[in-house]
Amino acid sequence: MQPRTAKISLFILLTSGIIWLGGVNIRSLIGYNLLQPWTSDFKPNIHPYVERIVFSLIAQSSMVLSIAYVVAWVAGIVFLKTTSYRLKDHGWLMMSAIVFYFFTPVEVYTMILDVKMWYLDYIGSEDLVEFRKLFIHRLEALGGAWWIALLCYYTILGLAIFRPFQRKKLPNIMN
Repeated sequence: MQPRTAKISLFILLTSGIIWLGGVNIRSLIGYNLLQPWTSDFKPNIHPYVERIVFSLIAQSSMVLSIAYVVAWVAGIVFLKTTSYRLKDHGWLMMSAIVFYFFTPVEVYTMILDVKMWYLDYIGSEDLVEFRKLFIHRLEALGGAWWIALLCYYTILGLAIFRPFQRKKLPNIMN
């Protein structure tokens, strides 16, 4: 039986995780519509107004995703502290926590770039060159570590569903 705090934090973790991970995919799809396939070159036939709107969508969604990530991060810590699951007996949970928190520096760095883009959008800048520089810098930041992080987050889903490395309780023959 899980304590009430663990259940609430797990619910918050799942809700914010769905918002965050789903939003990351949608934001990527929106952003990649500006680029030539398999390159980091912008399509030449996009109207500047449309490009500006896309950058605004990316900036606004990035703030929602940043908040959702921070909420998931905190809820994960609370869940790990309050759950009755022992990491020693539930290897899938330990691996999930390690993978999730291992990529925190990557997420923080990309969040800083997202906040810069949001600020540019907030002050109403019409300078597409600055938006383009920030967008490309975010795509190429950390040598694609954000892409590896995203794949690892999907691995966490697999770990949580299939629960490998779970120690089976042996029957107590002394009783």
